[in-house]
Amino acid sequence: MDVVEVLRRLGGVAEYGELLGPCSEWQVRRAATDGRITRLRRNRYGLVDVGAHRAAAVAAGGVLSHLSAAVAWGWKVQHEPERPWVTLARNRRRPVGDLEVRWSDVPDRDVRHHITRPLRTVIDCTKALPFDEALAVADSALRSGEVDRHQLLLAAEASSRTGRSRAIAVVDAADAGAANPFESTLRAVALQVPGLTVETQGEVEGVGFVDLLDRRLGIVVEGESFEFHGTLPGLRRDVKRYTAMTRRGLSVVRFLWEEAMFDQDYVHAALMDAVALRSCGGGPLDSAGSSTHGWQL
Repeated sequence: MDVVEVLRRLGGVAEYGELLGPCSEWQVRRAATDGRITRLRRNRYGLVDVGAHRAAAVAAGGVLSHLSAAVAWGWKVQHEPERPWVTLARNRRRPVGDLEVRWSDVPDRDVRHHITRPLRTVIDCTKALPFDEALAVADSALRSGEVDRHQLLLAAEASSRTGRSRAIAVVDAADAGAANPFESTLRAVALQVPGLTVETQGEVEGVGFVDLLDRRLGIVVEGESFEFHGTLPGLRRDVKRYTAMTRRGLSVVRFLWEEAMFDQDYVHAALMDAVALRSCGGGPLDSAGSSTHGWQL
């Protein structure tokens, strides 16, 4: 599969080992040599726009911020920014160019190498992006170890009043256990479903870890990507895993990457139906033909 497309689906940034699933070593090396992807640091690659966005911010007299800063720090995002996000001082005029401009007097302590520092970057994203996109950034930031939950919560609470409640909501929901933006996006939708309480990377006995798990209702939510499951061995593993979960009485709801990213109404409706079914006793049938909540975790 094309390295650039795989990298884009992985959030714009990926470790070398992640690329080796759907791509060969030769493909990765060739893409880097040809300049189609860039080596951000040891064992980590990104799309080539990372460097161009920083240059655009410097040329505009501002700092790279928000979604562009998140990518520059090596975090995975839901969608690669189409144009550079740049924050300018309030007294500056809008520069010429296709930029996503924000105005704010960013103190020097919040900037490093013309990029907003990690803590500032996350808070900016929580206020400027939709909840699901912001959650993907916050999850990735926590996963990177650049920030921790306590720091984020203090920063959100101390931030300007505009957007403060939204920032706190994103930080409260953030989870370093989320594997990637795909999973973060599914969780963002799940959080909007009444009665559904999911945990990230929940463990099911005899199955292993699943993307999202509601232990009370016995609902498993999984994100499926063709890049990692589109082979015969992958198909065999998926079928065996799915059967193991259904034998334990779990309700398994599976979504494609395209559905999570571009058809969240469908994802929400499907999860609503799953909750309704389990809440009214729609568990496995017993020997008498009656429904019972008999799942095993």
